[in-house]
Amino acid sequence: MRTVWLASYPKSGNTWLRVLIANLDPPGGKPVDINNLPVDQSLASAREPFDHFLLIDSGLLTHEEIDSLRPRLYEELARRQFAGSANDDIHFAKVHDAYTAIPQGEPLLAGALGAAGAIVIVRDPRDIALSLANHRGTTVDDAITFLNDTKAEFPGELDGLPRQLRQKLLSWSQHVASWLEQRDIPIHLIRYEDLAADTAGVFHGALSFAGISATDEAIERAVRFSQFALLQQQEREAGFYEAPRPFRGNVFFRRGRPGGWRDELMSGQVARIEAEHAAMMRRLGYQLETMQKEAATLRGEAA
Repeated sequence: MRTVWLASYPKSGNTWLRVLIANLDPPGGKPVDINNLPVDQSLASAREPFDHFLLIDSGLLTHEEIDSLRPRLYEELARRQFAGSANDDIHFAKVHDAYTAIPQGEPLLAGALGAAGAIVIVRDPRDIALSLANHRGTTVDDAITFLNDTKAEFPGELDGLPRQLRQKLLSWSQHVASWLEQRDIPIHLIRYEDLAADTAGVFHGALSFAGISATDEAIERAVRFSQFALLQQQEREAGFYEAPRPFRGNVFFRRGRPGGWRDELMSGQVARIEAEHAAMMRRLGYQLETMQKEAATLRGEAA
């Protein structure tokens, strides 16, 4: 079995992709329960596997001490998965950490010893700001500050020991760059907006990268079973265990519509995001609203 990271900055569509994968072969031919995703998916920052496989109580360690041991965890998990399953099986693992190195110089996620590759999901940071504010229970302005923070970290739970280990996110631009520019493992880039526009086609490309063959029928069913409205319905009826604990009143699956920032963000908020992330936004094909307006103003004045 080979591990493939599902890597993204928070609120970029990672969970949606995981649900799509789970719905390729849903039990009983019905949409998978979002609160019971398959065991062949996991969370890289989950605290329990760290304590279980390394035989150490992570609650007694500092963040830095935990980080120094995390490469050993992913090497051990990869070794066990390889020994216990067929080589062509795939284990998907969700990861929000930026791709960084520990002080000893080795990759936090163990490089090629921890995974065979990564599917990297990116999303327009203007939409992320809105979703992040809802997710963290903050104002949009605070979410933008977090998005721009070069020292940003997850999780932010307030009621006791978090279920997840500390994750260094960095700023949104730095996070994306860290995955695109590392050379330890191959990556396959997905834009959330493209996944929304052509879910079947983009999903098929991600599966092909991971070495998974799926029929058109299976992909079509996965897309149908993973519609955002169905995920919202499940969350309304039973909640969602991945929602942050202090803010359970806020829904996890909020809107999901690309470009929603146009009718929710104020112009000053758009400008703050674009000023900080213009280079990466251009690199990923996101048009800059502020610069377009400035150019139009200049053309009008010149006329």
